[in-house]
Amino acid sequence: MSKNIGFIGPGIMGAPMALNLILAGNKLHIYARRPEAMLALVAAGATACASPAEVAAHSDVIFIIVSDTPDVESVLFGEQGLASCARPGSVIVDMSTISPDATRKFAARLAALGIEMLDAPVSGGETGAINGSLSIMAGGKAEVFERVKPLFECMGKNIVHIGDHGAGQVAKACNQIVVAVSIEAVAEALTFARKNGVDPARVRAALMGGFAGSKIMEVHGQRMLDNDFKPGFKVGLHQKDMHIVMETAQQLGVALPAAAMVTQHLNALMGSNNAELDSAAIVKIIERMSGMGDQ
Repeated sequence: MSKNIGFIGPGIMGAPMALNLILAGNKLHIYARRPEAMLALVAAGATACASPAEVAAHSDVIFIIVSDTPDVESVLFGEQGLASCARPGSVIVDMSTISPDATRKFAARLAALGIEMLDAPVSGGETGAINGSLSIMAGGKAEVFERVKPLFECMGKNIVHIGDHGAGQVAKACNQIVVAVSIEAVAEALTFARKNGVDPARVRAALMGGFAGSKIMEVHGQRMLDNDFKPGFKVGLHQKDMHIVMETAQQLGVALPAAAMVTQHLNALMGSNNAELDSAAIVKIIERMSGMGDQ
């Protein structure tokens, strides 16, 4: 394994991903805006850095997983950003979920400096990050993907090279469309059952055995039944992702009516100070619209 790995953004997802890289025998140089976020990884053997530039100075491959497009741009091109110290031939792998269009522009700017880039957003949530079983969808040059693939295999199980720069972000946007609309469908079904005076837990159990069965029905359906919205994936982040979806759809003239509706429900959760809940809390909006209040 390489001994020159950088990692920026050890948050809920990033910290276990970075730990799995360490456990696989890699030595990491890490950076986080909050120094306390690095403590556990330093205890596991990582070296803390004072800036992204310092990470770049020590690394041949650098992973980023931060919240949004402006955050990635700042890490790459801001003061003491990666681009200021990354060596020609090094690879920057952005595992954040950001705009496909911005990703293509970032890749072009880095290429002008001789720096390779992959966009490699992930799906699987905190559990997948901890277990090293994430789905990783990558965009960029095929030969660069092959170079980084052994490191991806430390963090994920389903690793697919989708296409050129930005293709990974497009795939992640597709993932978020399916997840959001599926959560909406499960929320509507369980609310419909409850409104009819039928036990939604028994309905869910029945549906799990047929074509309506899904990971969303299994996990998010249970959260809805338990009224337990401790986040696996926060409303605020899902709303951000769906904003990227709808913005890209507007640019391309793509009709996404179901995605647009779910985005409005996520907006409503944001407006009622529920940004920190799991996005399964969409059921709360459906219940309110159905005259059921919070249940």
